Amino acid sequence: MNITLRQLEVFERVARRLSFTRAAEELFLTQPAVSMQIKQFEEAVGLPLFERLGKKIYLTRAGEELYQLSRNIAHQLNEAEQLIEEMKGTETGRLNVSVANTVHYFAIRLLGEFCRRHPKVRVSFKVTNRKGLLQNLEDNEADLLLMGQPPDHQDLEAESFLINPLVIIAPSNHPLAGQPKIPLNELSCETFIMREIGSGTRNSVERFLAERGVHLSVSMEMNTNTAIKQGVEEGLGLGIVSIHTLERELESGRLTVIDAECFPILRQWFIVHRAGKRLSAVATEFAEFVRHESDQFVRDDIIKAALGHSLSDLAPAASGHRRSPHPA
Repeated sequence: MNITLRQLEVFERVARRLSFTRAAEELFLTQPAVSMQIKQFEEAVGLPLFERLGKKIYLTRAGEELYQLSRNIAHQLNEAEQLIEEMKGTETGRLNVSVANTVHYFAIRLLGEFCRRHPKVRVSFKVTNRKGLLQNLEDNEADLLLMGQPPDHQDLEAESFLINPLVIIAPSNHPLAGQPKIPLNELSCETFIMREIGSGTRNSVERFLAERGVHLSVSMEMNTNTAIKQGVEEGLGLGIVSIHTLERELESGRLTVIDAECFPILRQWFIVHRAGKRLSAVATEFAEFVRHESDQFVRDDIIKAALGHSLSDLAPAASGHRRSPHPA
């Protein structure tokens, strides 16, 4: 059987996504090029690997078997690449980082400083939601994640590195703006714009409110913090977001933080990777950089002005960090 590594790579991506279009986008190829690679691969194998039913494709039995083998080969090639990168040290190499939508507001500054210190490092930086982050780990497309609370049922290692306070936001001219210690039950009279179901922020807020017997009226769901902030500015409702996403809006006075009892909700941001994964020297260096220097890249003056407390003041109230592999 005469096949090439490129054909194997293309097949693995099409089989993983069950889409020629998505595979082409992720591999930076045209769809005809992907189709040609698959055709040549099937001819070399001598068996059909995909079934086409309407607009959808499915793996045949042979395709399923080859997909598992191709994934194993892809992981081994990735480990070989990481070993070579590790031997190069921290001055060169590649770093693949995926971050949650909320984190990217300050992660860009964090990554910028790291790249200034390591100018020859090639960086892949992806911003996505919680589901996308975990998929990146599953597909071995990210060395490290920066995210909220990781799931306990996956084989991951996680360590908290920064407090992430969730706050209620409103337009600066809202009737609740400036009122002290608003009881939670008063908020049930307001409408809220919330993140989509399944997001880390939404999960934390719903758990927090359920523990206190409070129900909020959700008028809209949006899948980014930027959209929520814009909706709040337009008077569509109150919002609950990370204070780290509010730097420009608070500084300009476009939004304000509501002083509600029991708020802010104190969460943590975590640096995460798969348990047992061999991290390259560059990834290890970046992880250390995040652990020890991330607090320098947030505007603590703005946080203190909005909450009356700096991040260091809030630290004792937040849960301690953890670093633990969880059995699958």
